[in-house]
Amino acid sequence: MKAVRARRAACCLFLATTVPVEAAPRAVTRSGLVEGVQEGGVAVFRGIPYVRPPVGPDRWRAPVPAPRWTGVRPATRFGHSCWQAVSPKGFGPWTHEYVVAGDISEDCLFLNVWTPVKRAGPRPVLVWIHGGGFNSGSGAIPIYDGAALAARGAVVVTINYRVGVFGFLSHPELTGEAGGNPPANFGLMDIVAALRWVKANIASFGGDPGAVTIAGQSAGAMAVHELVASPAAKGLFHRAIGESGLPRALTPLDQAEAQGVAFAKEKGAASLAALRAMPAEALQPSQGANAVRFVPVADGRLLPAGPWRAASDVPMLVGLNADEGSALGEDYGSADPAKLSDLLRTSFGPLAGRAAALYPSSTESERAVANEQVRRDRGLGAIDIWAGRRAATARSPVYAYLFTHVLPGPDASRWKAFHSSEIPYVFGTLAASPERPVTTADSNLSAVVSSYWLNFITRGDPNGAGLPEWPALTQAAPRALFIDNVPQAKPLLRPETLALLREYAARGGEPSAF
Repeated sequence: MKAVRARRAACCLFLATTVPVEAAPRAVTRSGLVEGVQEGGVAVFRGIPYVRPPVGPDRWRAPVPAPRWTGVRPATRFGHSCWQAVSPKGFGPWTHEYVVAGDISEDCLFLNVWTPVKRAGPRPVLVWIHGGGFNSGSGAIPIYDGAALAARGAVVVTINYRVGVFGFLSHPELTGEAGGNPPANFGLMDIVAALRWVKANIASFGGDPGAVTIAGQSAGAMAVHELVASPAAKGLFHRAIGESGLPRALTPLDQAEAQGVAFAKEKGAASLAALRAMPAEALQPSQGANAVRFVPVADGRLLPAGPWRAASDVPMLVGLNADEGSALGEDYGSADPAKLSDLLRTSFGPLAGRAAALYPSSTESERAVANEQVRRDRGLGAIDIWAGRRAATARSPVYAYLFTHVLPGPDASRWKAFHSSEIPYVFGTLAASPERPVTTADSNLSAVVSSYWLNFITRGDPNGAGLPEWPALTQAAPRALFIDNVPQAKPLLRPETLALLREYAARGGEPSAF
């Protein structure tokens, strides 16, 4: 009997050892071999270093390619997010799936790749640049998970880049030691380095280095526009998407240097060397209305000074959400007549009196609606003005949208179509927050929105079979896609509002996107 049991055990052991085990996906990069994980029909590579860690003497220096490694490097976990203040539970309308959970470090320059396991030729590539006001954010945030888009045929890359003081400090000593490199904008240099990594390596992951789309939201969208204008990024991408962010006036380098000197003085650092010697936690900016906010500046090399010019003439998809201001200011939707008057003045300048006639305001409910509509209109006007200026140097089409759908969730009636609420629909990541009571209508809309984005990533045109037409933006009769349960192309603005905002811009005004 014992002999029979032994034979059975040996047989079972043999069967167990001969069952084929699916090999983990691998890819060869210029720095070495990486091994990811397979999740369904998608291969995922997390935490790939694309440059040398920017620590110690490399703090506030241009990125250097990652050193080579031997053997197989595991790429199964996200790398550290860049140093920043964190709120893991979220804040305002931004619940936990929108924010950095923790695990922050200066050693943070990693990227992540999602790619279809079954490959049918080179795939179009989406490189996502996170938002966060250039002071926070990460490529590991749950709503940026690229699995759903990869399952539909794209290769998705999310990246980290230095933020806050580590990414955007300017200082005379930095300018003096820059040599041939830009003297500031280290976070943007990181993004350019990531794009160079993509160009050199993405074919090993099934991606097409000749079909790269850069995309981002909020500060990420501003970075997209700055890369479109930057000679340093020319040729590294072929299409661009900017969600809820437009080009902005850049601080001149000398002013940013003065801010850097004041920051060093505040921290008790008499030199750049002293700043480099301080621990990361000691370099957090002070809070308050007068606190220094570190953002991209006109450094003269990476980002030219002067009027915006299109260094890269590529198709672009840009847009806003209907209620960008709901979480970005205390006065959104206010019925206070004085606040509406102030809003009209800041939105239309000397034309505020004429603008007031376009927004009924006799009752509290009318004033509340007007408060929201003025902000929405000036944002769409900013897109129109930007597109008109772009047309002077670019010939590729622009597709504009207004996302009006309300994402279900806590206080949805208060936040409405808030800043960044379109992202889970684009990425197909509505399930990243089980607490949100999403419906079949939400899932269906996500399939439509991601189809538009995938079409644009693939061809530079969002239109496709079964989708409502999305016309390219024109100056003669600008139309945009208004995105809700049934997307529909409509005039960008009422003719009288459009004419007034164009007159305001012609007089030197700058309509604000928010």
